[in-house]
Amino acid sequence: MPAPATFVIAGGGLAAAKAAEALREEGFDGAIVLVGREPHLPYERPPLSKAYLQSGGEREKIFVHDAGWYRDHAVDLRTGVTVTDIDRAAHQVTLSDGERLRYDKLLLATGARPRRLTVPGHDRDNVLYLRTVDDSDRLRATLSGAGRIVVVGAGWIGLETAAAARAAGVEVTVVEQERQPLLGALGPEIGAVFAGLHREHGVDLRLGAGLAAVTESGVRLADGTHLDADAVVVGIGAGDVANAYHPRLGGHLRVEHWANALNQPAVAARAMLGRQAAYDELPYFYTDQYDLGMEYVGHVPPGHAHDVVIRGDLAKREFLAFWLRNDVVIAAMNVNIWDQTDELKALVQAASPLDRAALADPATPLRRLIRP
Repeated sequence: MPAPATFVIAGGGLAAAKAAEALREEGFDGAIVLVGREPHLPYERPPLSKAYLQSGGEREKIFVHDAGWYRDHAVDLRTGVTVTDIDRAAHQVTLSDGERLRYDKLLLATGARPRRLTVPGHDRDNVLYLRTVDDSDRLRATLSGAGRIVVVGAGWIGLETAAAARAAGVEVTVVEQERQPLLGALGPEIGAVFAGLHREHGVDLRLGAGLAAVTESGVRLADGTHLDADAVVVGIGAGDVANAYHPRLGGHLRVEHWANALNQPAVAARAMLGRQAAYDELPYFYTDQYDLGMEYVGHVPPGHAHDVVIRGDLAKREFLAFWLRNDVVIAAMNVNIWDQTDELKALVQAASPLDRAALADPATPLRRLIRP
């Protein structure tokens, strides 16, 4: 009788834990070894820049499963260790502690890493990043004692960190090289909404500004301006290990968001078991900043973020936004308007040309615009 199969999962985050869960749900009864670099149980990351960063409470809620789940489902969880080498010919991986493991199937679920600064002073102790729960704990502790910080980057992590810092009473300056926050993702019109939101909450936005150096007492910009800061928080992007073909969107996508880590592992698990599998879930993400809540579904290729139709009131920050290509909705978002996500998703999935005036008219129910 052949030995039971061994599946190794390299990575210790949400995707890794959901892959192990999916394998068991699909009936796999062989050995599962899950190898994670961090010393913690696999956990979800969105709270690290939102509620958990602000309060630190209910830490147990960030974990995908408790320790008992891994025991009960015979998942050999190896924390605080990494895969350092893969020998595909021998079907073996080498771990950072020197152990070699044989595998029948190997799943890479190592996720993303923050992009690092390269300017002079980038390695100072007061330069912080936000990726892990330990990063979030350190940042929260820093905010509790800081008078002012500089946030480098006006993307999702940077803006959520700025909101958390303002909630803690810290003075915040955000340095962004583009002319608006979130310009590449949302375009100038919606980027201006987020700029106004943060300015209303006392954030000093330095847009179109380059970073020249981190100094002992803050940062120096490319134009020579010096900004005092007790700490510098860097949020300038990351690249994900998964760059998968999306059959509905007709191309390869790298989506560094929670929904991918939540939903993609079930497809990977079925593929590992030799079953037909395709990942066609639309990209989805959300943010919470001050009193603004937003959900976004779909995908806007680089260079297409400018063609947007608005339904609602930008000034009140209560609106829907639709990004179009050839009059077809390719992405949509709701800002402080709830119970619309299913309709927005259906509009993107329909991929049918729409009348722009009807799309912008709040008197036209969205469901009337959804064509099979």
